[in-house]
Amino acid sequence: MEDESIRDGSGPVVSDGSYDETMKASYEQWMAQYKRVYTNAEEKQRRFQVFKRNVEYTESSNNKPGQSYNLTVNQFAELTNEELMVTHGGLKYANFSASPRVDWRLRGAVTEVKNQGSCGKAISAIEGIFKIRRGNLISLSEQELVDCDFFDSGCNGGLMDNAFNFVVLNRGIDSESNYPYQGYQSNCNVRNLLLNHVATIRRYQKVPRNSEPALMRAVARQPVSVGIDAGGSDFQFYHSGVFKGSCGTSLNHGVTVVGYGIDSERTKYWIVKNSWGKGWGDNGYILMQKDIAAPEGLCGIAMLASYPTL
Repeated sequence: MEDESIRDGSGPVVSDGSYDETMKASYEQWMAQYKRVYTNAEEKQRRFQVFKRNVEYTESSNNKPGQSYNLTVNQFAELTNEELMVTHGGLKYANFSASPRVDWRLRGAVTEVKNQGSCGKAISAIEGIFKIRRGNLISLSEQELVDCDFFDSGCNGGLMDNAFNFVVLNRGIDSESNYPYQGYQSNCNVRNLLLNHVATIRRYQKVPRNSEPALMRAVARQPVSVGIDAGGSDFQFYHSGVFKGSCGTSLNHGVTVVGYGIDSERTKYWIVKNSWGKGWGDNGYILMQKDIAAPEGLCGIAMLASYPTL
């Protein structure tokens, strides 16, 4: 049986049944908001316990003195970290003089944040360079990569470089409107694959490993695909502010760096576009602390970075 004690960060202090009743009411409201329905009472109770722990975690984190970022109870509130990475990670990695401010969103080179569930791949970098060099911002087909990219594993994850290599060899990729996203792997639409090419790249380049300055130089030119460790609770429930939370370097998720800047407290940050929908983070984005002491960067952001070229 789960301990019903109220915690303040120092351990159990009060046992109050009304606390669980209030939490259950919050869970029911959350379920209604995100349209969750459970017919199995045992599974619903298990999900409630995860929800309760996650709510307590976000509240405890937000109450820490001097915290530079805020967490919120979002659509992932009934998932453990492990479950989030299994369903929404999407990256498989074995053993895994620029301006002070760049924001490719303001230059019209970033498409809307997508909600790609467990099938996300980093295609924003291709969309970005095509806009910068050709003048057209086109939402490209993730589904074509999911269905047809034989280098990777469909909805079971893969590497951004493999996606770039696939587009190079295929001499192009279709648009989202022609080959819409489904969220699961299906048979490859060979006609679209061979005939409908709305954007293409010639090759891709790797950013020197473990160098935030090298990553900065690349991002100054275009959006860049990176791998990060997104497995911690701080990342799972991030809402706003410059993220300095706990994370490792076991790369398990692919995202796109679309800029960088510095806040009023002189904290440098990366502007990172995620693929978990606008309901996560700051309308689908996270500001991650930049230029930390570790060469690999926060959450390993400088370990596995690459970008396409035309």
